[in-house]
Amino acid sequence: MLNFRESGKEIYIKGSKFYYGILAAFLIGGLLGTGYLIIEGLKFNSAFSFVWMIGGFIFFPIFCYLFLWFLPGMIPGRNLVTLIQGPGGSLRSKKEDIPFEAIKLIELRRNGLTLVNSMYIETFDGKSFRIPTYDLIDDTDFSILVDQYIYPNMNQDAKKVWDRHVNLSKLFDEVGYERKTVQ
Repeated sequence: MLNFRESGKEIYIKGSKFYYGILAAFLIGGLLGTGYLIIEGLKFNSAFSFVWMIGGFIFFPIFCYLFLWFLPGMIPGRNLVTLIQGPGGSLRSKKEDIPFEAIKLIELRRNGLTLVNSMYIETFDGKSFRIPTYDLIDDTDFSILVDQYIYPNMNQDAKKVWDRHVNLSKLFDEVGYERKTVQ
């Protein structure tokens, strides 16, 4: 479920508290578990000590790598995405504000190297933006976020692209979301 706060015309979107818990348990549990495997393997108390030590040495760097990439998303109270509502609305990124009318393509992508999900935004003037979500916003919440707040103010060409991308019947079946038609 999407965790957001409205303040006037601005909407501050944070990650799901459930996903914060899962991500923290996975990363910290992985680091502690592989550290324990290394320590127990170095004691040589069992016939499996060598296997534990090898497993710990293989997976500890992987969990350290993931921990370092996902750590910025674990900062308490951090806003992942900021939206400014209305016809002249925009999406705030680190570089600049992206007007809804300028968005050509918006989607959720996973980086193959870092494994971090990010909002990928391409504009009509050829600029591209990446806003990391650190796997704290899932696909369904992302689709609802875009469809509810960004879609009404998008360009007609971008609306056609988004309509091909989103499956409204699946959203209705899963969470009961219906697009509100503006009259």
